[in-house]
Amino acid sequence: MVKEPIGEKLIKNALISQEQLIEAQKTQKATGSRLGSQLVKLGYISEEQLVEFLGQQYGVPPVVLKDINPDPEVVKLIPLNIVQKYMAVPFEREGSILKVAMTDPANIFAVDDLKFLTGYSIEVHVTSEDSLKWAIDHFYDRSATLDDALRDMEDIPGEVEVADTGDEVSVGDLEKEADQAPVIKLVNLILVDAIKRGASDIHIEPYEKFLRVRFRLDGILYEAMKPPMRLKNAIISRIKIMSKLDIAERRLPQDGRIKLKIQGGKEIEFRVSTLPTLFGEKVVLRILDKSNLQLDMTKLGFEQDALKKFKEAIYKPWGMVLVTGPTGSGKTTSLYSALTELNTMERNISTAEDPVEYNLEGINQVHMHEEIGLTFAAALRSFLRQDPDIIMVGEIRDFETAEIGIKAALTGHLVLSTLHTNDAPSTINRLLNMGIEPFLVASSVNLVVAQRLARKICPKCKTEDDIPKETLIQMGMDPQEAENTICYRGKGCPMCGNTGFKGRVALYEVMPIDENIKDLILMGASASELKKGATQQGMKTLRQSGLTKIAEGITSVSEVLRTTIAD
Repeated sequence: MVKEPIGEKLIKNALISQEQLIEAQKTQKATGSRLGSQLVKLGYISEEQLVEFLGQQYGVPPVVLKDINPDPEVVKLIPLNIVQKYMAVPFEREGSILKVAMTDPANIFAVDDLKFLTGYSIEVHVTSEDSLKWAIDHFYDRSATLDDALRDMEDIPGEVEVADTGDEVSVGDLEKEADQAPVIKLVNLILVDAIKRGASDIHIEPYEKFLRVRFRLDGILYEAMKPPMRLKNAIISRIKIMSKLDIAERRLPQDGRIKLKIQGGKEIEFRVSTLPTLFGEKVVLRILDKSNLQLDMTKLGFEQDALKKFKEAIYKPWGMVLVTGPTGSGKTTSLYSALTELNTMERNISTAEDPVEYNLEGINQVHMHEEIGLTFAAALRSFLRQDPDIIMVGEIRDFETAEIGIKAALTGHLVLSTLHTNDAPSTINRLLNMGIEPFLVASSVNLVVAQRLARKICPKCKTEDDIPKETLIQMGMDPQEAENTICYRGKGCPMCGNTGFKGRVALYEVMPIDENIKDLILMGASASELKKGATQQGMKTLRQSGLTKIAEGITSVSEVLRTTIAD
């Protein structure tokens, strides 16, 4: 049925270029998603264009499910587990005909099964993978399933609370509790629901009188559910079993990993961390979904001039590029995007990470184990004996790591790393405070990038916001620009979970270390003096980057105020 690859067809119709196809195929290979979905994510084509071409490709009518509000009775004709199995969603019924949207209309076995299951003749329509996943999230109410799982918990005997009586824990009891079918079902639902909602982290928190589950969505924590308190040990033990941790050890922190395969064979990894608290172990799971990893540098949020400076720095044959910001500000993503850009057959790239979050093909990644002596400094020394071209150090934490990294940058290697500082200029002072000589910092560092993540306004419920021009001027915007700027906010809709925000964009402060900045470093200038010098050379601060995103209608005034400080 399929006559021509969709990529070639899009090129023939002049909707994408050969370079864009190659870029999409590269990220598709890294993430395992469909090519069409990757083209939409990269912004090369719209969802509507993709679905239209899928229709031409398969010879069946196309449908964009976001534009449809189906009858709930029609949706119920195909259960959620079957929908996920065949990637097929019912959206309309006409007499004895049931219209079904599928990502693979050529799957005749699925069509036959759906016909047998529903008793209707199936009229197949084609849709994109992203459109269908959106429909699953919005047409099917998974909260009912969670409620069912919680009701099933009532059948679990009261002995579940035995482990609360003291530090003496029966491993047999814990394993028995964790293996209860409803507990397994509830934990699986929590994990899958977090993935479906696009969460980055899951927090399972025991308090004196209740147990709380929260999801971090676009950087903000939201309560997802409150399971019965008596199930605390069963739920936590189940997660520890899945991540191969010691369920009997509840006095020390532990770290582990879980790998899950969900619909379509997609693999999701969870980084698990347990922490003993006053009322039991708190568990935090970081969701590592490779399909959501944005590695296209042009899509991260760089302004054009800042991106040009960043690329110039990473394409230099030697020197150091530092990315700085608090935990969760997207530093790793920025470094990964730089490495992906630099990853060619001619270059030997090694990374020292704690931990390795995503596997990057063609790059030698090393996971740190401080307990056995494999520290950043030790890894760096080994890298220098491995004929490297480019080295990435997950974080510069001490003098030894900084010293070896700077020596590597001065002896013909490009070194990428991160630091925890508030802005780009204060990074220089941080290195000096570690004990690095000013002349070494001035001669080795090519560029410093500070960044923050701000939530993007939901495109579906975006509306004008009545913000006084004086507010924008007080924030640092030029009066002329403030007069011509229209501010926006999100009203809240089902697509964004009524938050008004969907996705995040990075705000960047890019400071090249040019001759003027080098002179200031050698003179022992303070962070404020360095900032003044850099802004005179054209550096945009984090606040100014945020104001640009406001003017472009990408984020809101409240987000920029939340994530940046006044200059």
